Amino acid sequence: MAGDDGTDEGGGGSGGTELLKAGGSSTVYPIANEASSYWNSNPPASDEEYWGPSEYGIRTDERLADYWGSLYGFDAASGDSAPPFRVSVGLSHSGTGLEKLRNEQIDIGNSSAPVAAELSDASQEVLDSFVNHVVGIDAQPIVVSQAIYDAGVTRLTAEQVRGIYTGEIENWSAIDSYSGPDKEIQAIGRAVGSGTDTAFRANLLGDPEAEMPGVDVRKGQNQQVATLVGQSNNALAYMALAFVDDTTPAVTLVVDGTEYEPGRNLGAEGYPLARDLHMYTWEDTSEKEAAFLRMILSDYGQQNFVVPTGYARLPDERQREQLSKLPGSEAN
Repeated sequence: MAGDDGTDEGGGGSGGTELLKAGGSSTVYPIANEASSYWNSNPPASDEEYWGPSEYGIRTDERLADYWGSLYGFDAASGDSAPPFRVSVGLSHSGTGLEKLRNEQIDIGNSSAPVAAELSDASQEVLDSFVNHVVGIDAQPIVVSQAIYDAGVTRLTAEQVRGIYTGEIENWSAIDSYSGPDKEIQAIGRAVGSGTDTAFRANLLGDPEAEMPGVDVRKGQNQQVATLVGQSNNALAYMALAFVDDTTPAVTLVVDGTEYEPGRNLGAEGYPLARDLHMYTWEDTSEKEAAFLRMILSDYGQQNFVVPTGYARLPDERQREQLSKLPGSEAN
């Protein structure tokens, strides 16, 4: 595909040494960015902290990027640690990344919602041009300000969360478990067009375009949501699991009588806010794109780029399915 500099960047396995560009979802960003950091540093096989291929059943003495690139015919740089090509990962949100991919400004569009939900006005012909690569699984938690958690709100029902975001519940005093002073709810949402927002509407409100009149403020990135929740004393928000920390306590969500508890079973089948994490390519998957994606989808990549960021790795069957979609699927 055509990069920003007009060079031929993918779509037919043409290869080359130009920059591989990815961008989009702030949810997928930690995975893609960590992978690009490893790729660009291209550690030697003897570096067991960052590469150590033998631990994953890979027989090679090559540096990290040199190995994955060699599966698609890319030569190692002569005499130094430079990778066969460099990878750059931009940060925005899913809709922006997919639009840039469609306009051939980037090679990989990161999205935390399916393209059909993000680009709902696109024709089927356009949607069919996106090639979907699922690299991990996120289970979106519901988080509250520490003051609200300390006041007894450690669990909420799906109906209560819906009521807050549709504007039917506006004060924390309307929640039975809340024991604090009268306090309005600050309902935080992600930016319209973000995959996190689209997935939340689709999975909890039943429609990716459902109205959310109860939202008080929207933020473009998960990082911004986490910061606002941490700085507030009355907030409720939904965001990617990777951004939860001690300042943004996640609550148990009760759905149809089943309790989904952070750190225990958010990844269980039936949790309504679980979603796939996507890295899309356009019209085809070039050899350059495939080399980078194969690294992420391998056991090595799942263990080093997906799990440490707080997401769930793909089950074995799904991992094999995603690997089989890449060109050269017989590669190790």
